[in-house]
Amino acid sequence: MLFILRPLAWVNTKILRFGRQVAVLALALMVVVILTQVFFRYVLNNALAWPDEAARFLMLWMVGLIAPSAMRWSGFVAIDTLPSALPRRSALMLTFVLLGMSLGVLLLAVQHGYAHTFGFGGRFDSSSLRVPLEWVGLEGFKVKLRYMYGSLLTCVVLLISVTVELMLRTLMDLISPDVEQPSKDELELMMGAD
Repeated sequence: MLFILRPLAWVNTKILRFGRQVAVLALALMVVVILTQVFFRYVLNNALAWPDEAARFLMLWMVGLIAPSAMRWSGFVAIDTLPSALPRRSALMLTFVLLGMSLGVLLLAVQHGYAHTFGFGGRFDSSSLRVPLEWVGLEGFKVKLRYMYGSLLTCVVLLISVTVELMLRTLMDLISPDVEQPSKDELELMMGAD
């Protein structure tokens, strides 16, 4: 199992690090967009139509790209009273079952994310978010909703990859607890983490 875990953990480390960097950029842009709207609305008394939707777009992608990292490093809110009270082996089995249930839900969510992104709803244009290209001599266009919905699909696919990694780690702890697994933190250090 280690020969599957090592490359999966390495790939997850690379993708999640890139996702965190893009999420930080999305957060910074979101702050700029919101402050722009505040300035135009309250200082110039002329509210713009696009900043609210642009901020929502950036927030969805920020969450979609940062959530898998939070799951990998146990950053989600969790009630761990029962696993803490159980013997180690029982706690690992419970964790494995819960991760399996999470994987089932995520596999179902892929279908919904795909349907939203590439289905009927994704064909519509955003109501106010538009890419202005007139300044370079091209015709501008409205952003398709599929680019907003794509954040859900991306998030779910990355969460599936992280869940599979966590399930392999838990299974290895159950089967052979003395085998040294690649540490998530060591992988981050090897990759030159942020």
